[in-house]
Amino acid sequence: MKKRKKLLAIFLLMCLIISAVYFSITTQALSKYGSSGSEVRNIQTKLKNWGYYNGSVDGIYGSQTKAAVESFQRKNGLKVDGIAGPETLAAMGLPSGTSSSNSSSSDSDLNLLARIIHGEARGEPYTGMVAVGAVVLNRVKDSRFPKTIAGVIYQSGAFDAVSDGQINLTPSQQAINAARDALNGWDPTYGCVYYWNPATATSKWIWSRPIKVTIGKHVFAT
Repeated sequence: MKKRKKLLAIFLLMCLIISAVYFSITTQALSKYGSSGSEVRNIQTKLKNWGYYNGSVDGIYGSQTKAAVESFQRKNGLKVDGIAGPETLAAMGLPSGTSSSNSSSSDSDLNLLARIIHGEARGEPYTGMVAVGAVVLNRVKDSRFPKTIAGVIYQSGAFDAVSDGQINLTPSQQAINAARDALNGWDPTYGCVYYWNPATATSKWIWSRPIKVTIGKHVFAT
């Protein structure tokens, strides 16, 4: 009898361990095909704004949403599985819902900002690298632009480094430092929301923006 009780206790303990592992895996999976709710609506809204998703924002994670997530993952060097897990949500600028979401979101913002700085301004003076990061942050504060760092960076046509894939390069330590300085409030542009290289710019409209400062090869404007 005692042996049977001992075996039963061991069996129950194993069930608890398996359940805990399964719970950990499923909570990390987050939104995926068949999910529904506010997080799915947020995902659909982001992807629709960035041109990945053409369906309705209905909060239902169907085949169109899955395909849009896969396209986003493919474009941004993420694992292409159609699941909006922590890394994919972080790249979208959305919280992951885990206990460390604030820390993860902060680290994600730093990494993403460093990658756009590296892709757009490597080879520029350090101040110019910080300036590119400051432009991204100034756009986040401006009502004309998306409200998150990821939203600004992945806005359709906003940055060449996103279009040509350079955002997926590993950022240098200098780019990481520049991103951190920008996040800490250093703004060498004095509030600018646009920049371009006068030697290569082809947009006539961009030249209508009032230039405030020149740093390296870039001019910065409001």
